[in-house]
Amino acid sequence: MDGGPVTTKEETMSATVNLEQQDLLIGGAWRAASDGRAHDKLGSYVGEPVSRVAAASRADARAAVDAAAEAFPAWSATPPAARRDVLLRAADALQAGAEEIAAIVTAETGSTFGWGMFNVGLASSMLREAGAQAYGLLGEVIPSDEAGMLSMGIRQPVGVVVGIAPWNAPVILGVRALAMPLAYGNTVVFKASEESPRTHGAIVRALVDAGIPDGVVNLLTNDPADAAGVVEELIAHPAVARVNFTGSTKVGRIVAEKAATHLKRTLLELGGKAPQVVLDDADLDEAAAAASFGAFMNQGQICMSTERLVVQRPVARELAGKLAEKAAALTVGDPSDPQTMIGALINEGAMRRVTELVADAVAKGAEVLCGGEAEGPCYQPTVLYGVTPEMRIYAEESFGPVVSIVEVDSVDDAVAVANDTEYGLAAAVFSRDVPKAMDVARRIQSGICHINSSTVDDAAQVPFGGVKASGWGRFGARAALEEFTELRWMSIQEKPRHYPI
Repeated sequence: MDGGPVTTKEETMSATVNLEQQDLLIGGAWRAASDGRAHDKLGSYVGEPVSRVAAASRADARAAVDAAAEAFPAWSATPPAARRDVLLRAADALQAGAEEIAAIVTAETGSTFGWGMFNVGLASSMLREAGAQAYGLLGEVIPSDEAGMLSMGIRQPVGVVVGIAPWNAPVILGVRALAMPLAYGNTVVFKASEESPRTHGAIVRALVDAGIPDGVVNLLTNDPADAAGVVEELIAHPAVARVNFTGSTKVGRIVAEKAATHLKRTLLELGGKAPQVVLDDADLDEAAAAASFGAFMNQGQICMSTERLVVQRPVARELAGKLAEKAAALTVGDPSDPQTMIGALINEGAMRRVTELVADAVAKGAEVLCGGEAEGPCYQPTVLYGVTPEMRIYAEESFGPVVSIVEVDSVDDAVAVANDTEYGLAAAVFSRDVPKAMDVARRIQSGICHINSSTVDDAAQVPFGGVKASGWGRFGARAALEEFTELRWMSIQEKPRHYPI
């Protein structure tokens, strides 16, 4: 990355310019914000500045879109083999820098080093899948009733795409905002998360090192206070054809409203309240293992995190005991320590939200089987038993290492509880009777559902997205073709045509 090495604590406090610097990339040039402003990013675990970040203005946002628009004609006309090669080289560059990037993830977000490494691995595979999809601009010949007419459906890149990615899986979701739009011949303005600016900068650096032409990818970082204005400027720019956003449902609604004002298409992947339904014939050891992973991986800060265990009453207590035993054994602490399994929550607001949700549930009768307390900037893996609709955590996304166990009597009750949420991203069903589990899965309102596997899963080649308040549209492989290309009707009249007037 640009800038000098991180200095001692004393030097950092006296001169933050010595922190690792993250600049903007506009039109192929790394540079400071046009008005010279910058801000310090605090590390989630250490609570001290870990980077100095350029604070883009509305003028910088306009300049980034202008650069992307200027680069679009040449990039869209670039042969697919050349686009593929850039993406494959970027995948190699990302993988080569995996340990350095994972360390940046840990420093910025407080996530474990292992989570950062996993991010780099999956993100690299996404770049490779996008490289394969560079040949995916497939059309079709449409039968015509007009004599001598060749009628076709043609796919073309849309133009400038704005990508907005979050901090919680910063390499994976940052690459997802870039890879498929680029593969199809679009240019991108990428607005980095305020919580992971250098991580997102590292992704863009990999693309630059891979030889992507100037202006094809542009990076904006911003002060948190300026986020709304920068995003508004991006959406309003006439050259922007698509907006893809991953983040909270609250902010996603604002993005959708702004985009609707300008008649811009959006792709939204938003919040979740994923249920894991466990029927009374399930393998409880497998169900407990999946729930532990799904609820506590990355401190529960994943859109697919298992927030609710919906369990048939005869096996609920036994499953709860197995899960609590697993949760209590997880190591909480310094995310840079390879032995740590549970790192820090992203900020004080997240800690406050999780603490309040657990306290509310306990006050209304929920039983804490394990956890339930903070450890500095970390929160213990927590299992709540006997959660009911009167408790806030029944409906609200915790986005923390907390899982609620809800008892039900019947399969129909399990489906009803699984669907009793505004969200609909991921779900899971556990049963030894796979046809029965598939029937339940079909009735659950979610974009993703797994049988006998965790709610948390992802792969480069799958259609990824939700329903209801979890968003609309699909990321991933061929599904992205609909999102980042225009389908046009084109025809060739090969014989003289008769017109009635």
